[in-house]
Order: sequence, then C-alpha cells, then structure tokens
Amino acid sequence: MAMHVRGLRLPDETEIELWIVDGRISTEPVAGADTLFDGGWILPGLVDAHCHVGLGQHGEIPLDEAVAQAEAERDVGALLLRDCGSPTDTRSLDDRHDLPRLIRAGKHLARPKRYSAGFSVELEDESQLPAAVAVEAQRGDGWIKLVGDWIDRSIGDLAPLWSDEVLKEAIDTAHAHGARVTAHVFSDEAMPGLIKAGIDCIEHGTGLTDDTIALMVEHKTVLVPTLINIVENFPNIADAATRYPTYAAHMRELYAGCPGRIAAAAEAGVPIYAGSDAGPMIAHGRIVDEVEALKGIGMSPTAALGAACWDARDWLGRPGLDHGASADLVCYAEDPRKGPSVLSQPDLVLLRGNTFRP
Repeated sequence: MAMHVRGLRLPDETEIELWIVDGRISTEPVAGADTLFDGGWILPGLVDAHCHVGLGQHGEIPLDEAVAQAEAERDVGALLLRDCGSPTDTRSLDDRHDLPRLIRAGKHLARPKRYSAGFSVELEDESQLPAAVAVEAQRGDGWIKLVGDWIDRSIGDLAPLWSDEVLKEAIDTAHAHGARVTAHVFSDEAMPGLIKAGIDCIEHGTGLTDDTIALMVEHKTVLVPTLINIVENFPNIADAATRYPTYAAHMRELYAGCPGRIAAAAEAGVPIYAGSDAGPMIAHGRIVDEVEALKGIGMSPTAALGAACWDARDWLGRPGLDHGASADLVCYAEDPRKGPSVLSQPDLVLLRGNTFRP
C-alpha cells in the first residue's frame, strides 16, 4: 500500500508532499495513498556522524547487543549512523530493514597499549599502517579510523602515534582504495601532521589552536567534536589518572578550553557535524543532546539541526527527501528546532518505508 505525508521541510521551510511506494520516496502523486502525516515538519532521518554500533566496554560484543544499540538510535529518529570504529562485524545488520543504515569505518588502527584494550587492531610497527589501512578499507563502508593520539605512559601525557611520513602514505593508500580517513585526536600535537597528510576528518579536536583551525580551513578538513562525551567524561578521565598527573592536568585543560575552541572553528568556517560518540561511555540514542551542545557553542538552531540531518547527509553522500531515495524520514507535529523535548520525540519514523511510532 502506498503512503503519503505532507508538511514543511527544512531548512527552506517550504511545504512538501511525499508518497512512499515499495520503501522509496516519490515526489509524484500516487492515487489511493494512505495519508500518515499531514501538517507538521518532515525531515530526512537524523544522522549520528560518530557512534559505535558493535562496541562495548571491553571491545567486541554479541550481535544482539549491537542490534539493541541500533534500535536505540532508530527510536529517536537517527536513521543514518557513521560507525566510527568497531571490533564487531555488524555487516549482517544491513539485511535488517528495521535498523538504521550503517556507514562503517572498520576497526580502529592503533599501536600496542596506545588505545583502549580490545578496541583496535594494534600494529607493532608504524610501517604496517598503510597495509592495515588497505585491509580495513575492504571491511568498512568508505571510511578508515585512525587513533591519532593517546596517552604514552613512557612520558605520562598525550602524544601522537604516527610519524608524518607514515600518515601521508597511509592516507594516500586509503584514498586510492576509495576511502576517507578520520582520526581520534585530543591534543594539538597530532593535528598538523594529520591535516597536512590530507586527512578528511578530525574527531573530538579538543586541542585546536588558531594555527590548526587555519590548517583545517585551508585543507577543507571536517570536524566532528562529540561535545557531550567531552563534557561528561573528560573530568572523570582526569580524576582517574592519578599515576599520570601531567596527563590529568592536560585533560582538564582541554576540557576547559573545548567550547571556545570548537566555537572558533565554527566561526572560521570549519565544517562541523554532529556525533554523540555513543558506545562504551555514552548511551546510544543521544544525538539530540549533541544538537543542543552545538547550539551551546553558538550554532543557530537550524545549523545545529542541519549538522545532524540534511547537511550531514550531503557530507556523507547519502540522499535526503529526494525522489527515488529510501523512505528514511522523521515527522514532527511541532518545529523540531524548538528544543530536545520535540526533537527527541518524533511523531512518526519511516525507515525503508516501514513505520515506527516511538
């Protein structure tokens, strides 16, 4: 049976009518369609541009737990997820028409004892990185995830994992395989080498400086700041690092400066998208909180919502409310820019043409 929805779209606030036939959007009228929604706001499915479906507190998890993570995202209208590194093979979830679409980055690539245990592929020698990138390019969906910096216990502070020369070779390898590259980065020290090597995206970016912001603008590097993870977890990380006082002080410094640094990046024109970092430390289904956090650093309600919706879809190369696109959309009786009480409770979710009413 064909379905029909009518309402206002964003960001232009024009009225649209859509018909859903065989799980796809039609902008051409279909006779006899059942009207499901009439008179509100219609958006493409929300996007969480940094989450971890398939990652638990100690690494790999059973598939049923990964399914529960994905369902939590769906229920708040997050229907496109960039899975920013996971040790669990979740490719079988693509066959589930009741779960959000996943864009995978394969497994994190790190050095031994330079990331959370059980999360990553650990390379004994940095020269192995380009070959590992080629492997993960086949496992992912067009993305590679590097660990750019982490605590080096030999010095007691954050430090880069890779030399600039190896980064350039690895990122060139990823691009040759048709994959984009992103990296976990907290401090400033790792960023210049990553950006100059041609990395496509920086995750977190708490250590941004005026110089690295200028580099990002020059190289058109994207930022996904994961603000709610930083706000909620950096103080606890610092408090737990009693054996490494320099590192603890550094994390507190990054925490304090983060809102201003991300705001400066946005003001300079660095493209910013919303990612919750849902996984071991942040519950799934919290992209709405990340939208609020982006508003808190000065983004307008429309821009912050776009960073988790239509703009993020454009960046990731996925369609929105286009003719022939998969019917992945969310409908709201009130303007979803009004705040989290509206945005977190869509009145109707359509995923691959299947209806869900949270």
